[in-house]
Amino acid sequence: MRIHLTSVFVDDQEKALRFYTDVLGFVKKNDVPMGADRWLTVVSPEDPDGTELLLEPSGHPAVRPYRAALVQDGIPAAAFAVDDVRAEFDRLRGLGVRFTQEPLEMGPVTTAVLDDTCGNLIQIAHGE
Repeated sequence: MRIHLTSVFVDDQEKALRFYTDVLGFVKKNDVPMGADRWLTVVSPEDPDGTELLLEPSGHPAVRPYRAALVQDGIPAAAFAVDDVRAEFDRLRGLGVRFTQEPLEMGPVTTAVLDDTCGNLIQIAHGE
């Protein structure tokens, strides 16, 4: 068994696509119209056949309070692995990304948490 697909709820799929590709560096995998929304996924350019991230519309009534509670408590909706958290923090901050947690070492793991501009907190992490 493998993880094939996971998702984050986004306020605006087009804005999310720009952030996740132009800023974070993912590449678009699927873009299928589905009425007013799209089946819109991105993948790592390092693993184009790997796990897909669905940029899922946040229209369901349960989404708003769920995401608001996560953000209020500082809980990331997803976590992405990077080779060097501090270098990625510097690169992303240089692009104007807002972080809610600067790089923090916790034993063998270093993490940072950013705002994806689409309603979510996202953790970047590196561990040995």
